[in-house]
Amino acid sequence: MKKTLFKVPKMDCPSEERVIRMAFDGIQEVQKLEFNLQQRQLEIFHSNNSKDVLSVILPLGFGGEVLQSEEIAKVSSVDKTLFKIPKMDCPSEERMIRMAFEGNSNIQKLEFNLPQRQLEIFHRNTPEEVLSVLSPLGFGAEIVGTEKVQDFISHGSKESDEQETAALKSVFVINALMFVVVLIAGLIADSTGLLADSIDNLADATVFGLSIYAVGRSRELKRKAAKMSGVVQLLLALGTLGEVWRRIIVGSEPESQTMMIVAGFALIANLTSMYLMSAHRKGEVHMQASWIFLSNDVIANFGVIVAGSLVHYFKSDLPDLIIGVIISLVVMSGAIRILRSTRKIQS
Repeated sequence: MKKTLFKVPKMDCPSEERVIRMAFDGIQEVQKLEFNLQQRQLEIFHSNNSKDVLSVILPLGFGGEVLQSEEIAKVSSVDKTLFKIPKMDCPSEERMIRMAFEGNSNIQKLEFNLPQRQLEIFHRNTPEEVLSVLSPLGFGAEIVGTEKVQDFISHGSKESDEQETAALKSVFVINALMFVVVLIAGLIADSTGLLADSIDNLADATVFGLSIYAVGRSRELKRKAAKMSGVVQLLLALGTLGEVWRRIIVGSEPESQTMMIVAGFALIANLTSMYLMSAHRKGEVHMQASWIFLSNDVIANFGVIVAGSLVHYFKSDLPDLIIGVIISLVVMSGAIRILRSTRKIQS
């Protein structure tokens, strides 16, 4: 079995994807097609020659060239078990679960669905043995169902790594820069809402930075890095809450116009990040979780914009203090969950 990555220059919308799928329909040597319309790339899992696959693409008129091709392993049969995990709803829990299965040769693939709080695992051991790894994490895992999967393709740990890492690096840089910009603006504008929004950007940058750092690292290093992330986020959230309390006592005069303008820029930055991650939002690793994380940040940005408008309308600092508390508590909640989870992952 081979995995070949093709560059298809004129493939950039669903209509071209449908045409390509129709062209390969019925070709038994082709097992799977994975499209990346944003990058105009197509990854094909096949048993025949790469040139034979290219000969199907070229007549379509979209252009096409082989970027790389590699042999991949194939497992004749595995079990696919669906787990319900009630307390798994954010990137920190997904990261802890991935760390728990790190190095387990019986686990072939993990597919997370955070909105539904479900995890689909492709494995070669029994469902009960898989559950024995999940249960100690304290997220409340239970087996929903198991079925056999024939001719399962083991993609390996490098599936789409280069594309995903590139997206993660871009989003990391955006969030790191916005942390600095929004933090400075929050201090200048005397706004706890912007200060809280800045630590939310830092929390994001930490998540994406750890995701990049984790590639090729040992499970213990991942655990320590995650723990450090949780500690930093917790301290910053507590610091912001302390600043809110101080301003309740001594008073503050947030600049509503600066709040709305800077939060607007932060909103654009997060929407840009979502665009960069859009091609991977249904992928593995933690890409789906990262998409949800960014979606929540967009809501926080809107919250600061609304708070700024209320500050301007009512001539009061209360809306700024309230949104500062809300965002800080959200960041604190995530930090606490990270710290609790890292304790359950043994080196």
